This record gives sequence, structure tokens and C-alpha cells, in this order.
Amino acid sequence: MAALILFGGGGDLAMRMLLPSLYFLEHDGLLPEGLKIIGAARSEETPDEYVAKVHAAVKARAETDRLWDEQSWSRMKARLDYLAVDATSADSLKGLKAKVGDDAVTSFLAVSPSLYARIVTAMKAAGLAERNARIVLEKPVGRDLKSFLEIDDAVAHAFREDQVFRIDHYLGKETVQNLIALRFGNTIFEPLWNNLTIDHVQITIGETVGVGDRWPYYDEYGALRDMLQNHMLQLLCLVAMEPPSDLDPDSVRNEKVKVLRSLRPITPDEAERVTVRGQYVAGVSEGKPVKGYDEERGEDSDTETFVAIRADIDNWRWAGVPFFMRTGKRLPEKRTEIVIQFKPVPHSIFDRDDRGEVQANRMVIELQPEEDISLTVMNKRPGLSQRMQLQPIKMSLSWGVDGKGDAPPRRRIAYERLLLDAMAGDSTLFVRRDEAEQAWRWVDEVAEAWAESGQKPHEYVAGTWGPDAADMLVARTGRDWNTADA
Repeated sequence: MAALILFGGGGDLAMRMLLPSLYFLEHDGLLPEGLKIIGAARSEETPDEYVAKVHAAVKARAETDRLWDEQSWSRMKARLDYLAVDATSADSLKGLKAKVGDDAVTSFLAVSPSLYARIVTAMKAAGLAERNARIVLEKPVGRDLKSFLEIDDAVAHAFREDQVFRIDHYLGKETVQNLIALRFGNTIFEPLWNNLTIDHVQITIGETVGVGDRWPYYDEYGALRDMLQNHMLQLLCLVAMEPPSDLDPDSVRNEKVKVLRSLRPITPDEAERVTVRGQYVAGVSEGKPVKGYDEERGEDSDTETFVAIRADIDNWRWAGVPFFMRTGKRLPEKRTEIVIQFKPVPHSIFDRDDRGEVQANRMVIELQPEEDISLTVMNKRPGLSQRMQLQPIKMSLSWGVDGKGDAPPRRRIAYERLLLDAMAGDSTLFVRRDEAEQAWRWVDEVAEAWAESGQKPHEYVAGTWGPDAADMLVARTGRDWNTADA
């Protein structure tokens, strides 16, 4: 028998993501037989009251995806239980220990990371950190290397490293995993995946939403620590890592650590040249007027809501290939993508008129709003013109292209894959301690470079693609950011 404990089981993450994910896994028959799902939170409510809240949240999400059915819910309901606890108290957690007994337990901390150290200490004292136990930590763990180590040292005192699953939900996305298959399962890509054929790489995570009432959190973290330290660096690692010897969790994560260790440090002298900080001001987003960050906050702040960085990886494969990363709030569209821009052909044999110029190949790995991998190649323009004219065509490498092939699979919540893996003890798609340490070390250097150089955020109007300085970051190298219709 096995048990999954959701600490913070009544909170936003649990209701919006985790419990719907568990329902979909139940619907598809993927949950382990006999699994118990126990919500644990401070709220004094009965198990029946908790189940009613879960029912409302899960049904709303499942009906949106047209996957609600009473049989699946009935099976999931039979697994559900609830206990009101103070997770930082060992005495309070003893009741939870009595519920799970000697079952193999996976505990998901869907609570503020500031509570992690106290919770894991209480779990160990209550007997919830035994050898058959696993713990899942939601990001961000700490706000810099020092605070990360303080929290993670407490985790390490209670759990062995192979019991700890530091989650980054981007790694659970189907397209991100498909990047590994694309690179290492095909002979046509890996020989080209280097500085001889790739000109540069772009990683964009754009959000249309503002910070709103989350500004107390955001004031402490900013875009650098909230998005770039985890999501963006994880995507960079998957693009840039060397082929692992196999898909063993440590084999994959060893290669990711090597990438992070190869990142060129950003010094105060060059911070202005290779990084951009931005903060949105009042503008129009999704057709509606919106406030600026300082207006939402109520006073002036130097917190960045946008960051763009040129990162260089100092190793043989990537020497001379810039990796441009940008992320921000209040951008024109919700878009997450990786762009692999190949170099142009060394010599064109075709006429260079406006309609026939050869464009360099480009691969775009889109994570949202849709999941897709496309490759732009040159093709002859149909017709009987005496001169051969070319045109770029975009080939989709996704399911069901142009109505052909199998129907596309349901777009899963990223947590579905990660919850299954955590319960099975597969840590391939989770972040190892030394990996998180190295990411924080590089990000701390960026933050320190900003502080020492006095670099302030540039203003950008809500609903635009960030400050002009972000365009200049790329333009001064003779390149441009990818556009949605490129």
C-alpha cells in the first residue's frame, strides 16, 4: 500500500493543479492500486467537507477538458481523506503517521518554502521520514544560495538525497521531454547540435498577467529569481547538455550540472551589456487598461518584472554561441518557446531577390499556448518561373499534422507526469541538490553584478515585449528576437 500526503491540501496549488492531476490519472487508470490521498492543512474541517471542496475544484477543471465522469470521481473519492494538522509540530503530525502506518509515503509540500525546514524537522520526529518515504519540494527553495542551503540542509538532515524530489513543473511538459527524444533519438539532429551549425538559441517565457496582489512575494524574488533561476535555466540545460550515457536519473542530471558549471560568470563591468532589467508601467493588456507595478504595490520599487540575459556556455560544443533568455510579466502574449537558430548556408547559389533569398533553418519548440515542435526549411516555390525561387515552409513535428496520423493525445497537466514519477521514485525530471546550488550560484552573481553596477530596471509599457534595451541586447549582435509569425 502507498499514501500521498498533500501538505497545504486545501491551498491554491493543490486545488488548481495537484488534485485535478490526480483525478486525470485516476481517469486514465494510472494511479497505483490502493493509493491513499490525504489532504493535510491547518483548516479545521471534516473529511466530508474537504472532499466536497475537492469535488468542486476537480469537476470544474475536468468539465473544461470534457473528461468528467462519475465512475472516475467515485474511485478517486474512495481514496481521499483529510486531517487538520500543524505541519510544523511533531505532536500534531503523529495523527497523520497513525493514518499511514507503515505504508510507503510520498509527501508533497504545497506550502510556503519558508516553512520547509520546520516541516521536515517535525516529519522526522513524527516518523514520516522513514526509508520508504519520499518528499516533493515545490519551487522556489530559497531566494539565493545562502537561504537555499539553509533550507536544504534541514531537508538533508531528515531525508536522504534519493528521497528528495525538487520539482520544476516545466520539466513535466510533454514538449520538454520530447526535446530529449528529438536530440538523442534521431541521428539527423545531434551531429548538428553545436557551434558549427547553430548560430544562437533563444528562450522566451512571456506572461500577460501582472503581479497584482502577489507583490509582497514578487518584491522579494523578482523575475530573476522567480523564473530564470529555475524554469529558464532548466530549459537551457536540456538544450545544451551533452548526451548522457543512459536515461538513469543521475546520468541526465550529471550532464545538466556540467552545463551550469560552464556558464560564464556575469561581472559588474559587463552587466549593462549582457543583461536587461525591466519593470512594467501602466498600459493596455489583452484589450484592458492595467496599472503599473509600482501602482499595484502602492509605492516605488526597483523590483524587476522583466529580465533579458545573454548567457555564454564556455565549452567546446557551445563556444561562441549566445543563449538569449527573456521573461516578463504584462507582455503581449502568453508564450513559452525555445528557438534554435541555425547558421545560414555558407554560399547561396540562388538569386537573391526579395522573394528568393535563402533563410537560415530554424527550429521552434513551443511549450505554450500550444505544444509544438516545428522546423523551418527552404523549398522551391511552385510554378514555371525561369528562375528558381525559394520559399520557407514550416514543418510541424507534432501529432496529427494537417489531419494526418493519429489524433493528438490529451494535453496533460505537467504535474501528472511528475506526481507519477515521484511516487515511483524516478527522479530523472527533478532537480538534484548540486544542480540547484549551481543555478543559485550563477543567479547570485547576476544579482550582485546588478547591485554593484547600480543597474536599475528600465520602464516598459504593459502590453509590449519589454524595454527597448532588451531589443538592443540582441540587435547589437546582429540578431533579432523571434516573433510569433516568423
